[in-house]
Amino acid sequence: MLTAAIVAILVTMVLALIRAFLGPTEYDRMLAANAFGTKTVLLIALAGHALSWHSFLDVALLYAMVNFIGTIAVMRFFEYGNTRDNEGSGSTP
Repeated sequence: MLTAAIVAILVTMVLALIRAFLGPTEYDRMLAANAFGTKTVLLIALAGHALSWHSFLDVALLYAMVNFIGTIAVMRFFEYGNTRDNEGSGSTP
């Protein structure tokens, strides 16, 4: 049963990667990347349990925090854009 869960998570990770590369908008790509990170946390937890690692939950929680902070940072970048391009253009807002 554990092996079937790991295979199912791997299949959904591949589907998320396909959406991340082919997504029509930046937001679709970012959502797919976030889903991939969430599935990675699940995979670490399941594989750690299957292999009897002692610190698998610590690694999974750390990866979840990094995934969350990275998602917030990229979404802020999409929201505000790169302001360096507009500073020297001479146009008024």
